[in-house]
Amino acid sequence: MVEFLDEDFKKLKGEIEIDEAYFGGQRKGNRGRGAAGKVIVLGILERNNRIYTTIVPDVKPETLLKKIQEKTEKGSVFYTDKFRSYHDLKLFGRHIKINKQKYLVHPKNHRTHINGVESFWAFAKERFMKYHGIKKNNFYLYLKELELRFNFRKVDIFKLLFRVNFGPKIN
Repeated sequence: MVEFLDEDFKKLKGEIEIDEAYFGGQRKGNRGRGAAGKVIVLGILERNNRIYTTIVPDVKPETLLKKIQEKTEKGSVFYTDKFRSYHDLKLFGRHIKINKQKYLVHPKNHRTHINGVESFWAFAKERFMKYHGIKKNNFYLYLKELELRFNFRKVDIFKLLFRVNFGPKIN
């Protein structure tokens, strides 16, 4: 399935929403929302179309920007929150920052938001809760399954499974 997503992948372009999310249960005995021990996932959503997700080791600018540059077309319009690691996105295209502290959708321009990628995070977290825990070494596969379900949500899943070759390749 992961191979299918990689083979089917074309660079994202146009209006693109970018956000990172942290996955992992709450640590017992610790207060707050610390990221230690959690899996960091970068999400890049082409509006009204598809998402690309990947696990990243950290949220340093060089890590995130390298992945964004690999997966998006130069000259796109990038919507992000005000996280400082996204600051240099202006080098790849137009960069519009959303102040999530003030508003989720800009009051004067309703296209200025990152609600699409945020809705994917809600979808993913809800699905992951149903599994009652996922081992870290399997997390990537579960994440890619959700990416596939999201990207092909308007396609009959059974028809899609016929396109995906689950068995060994026979020449």
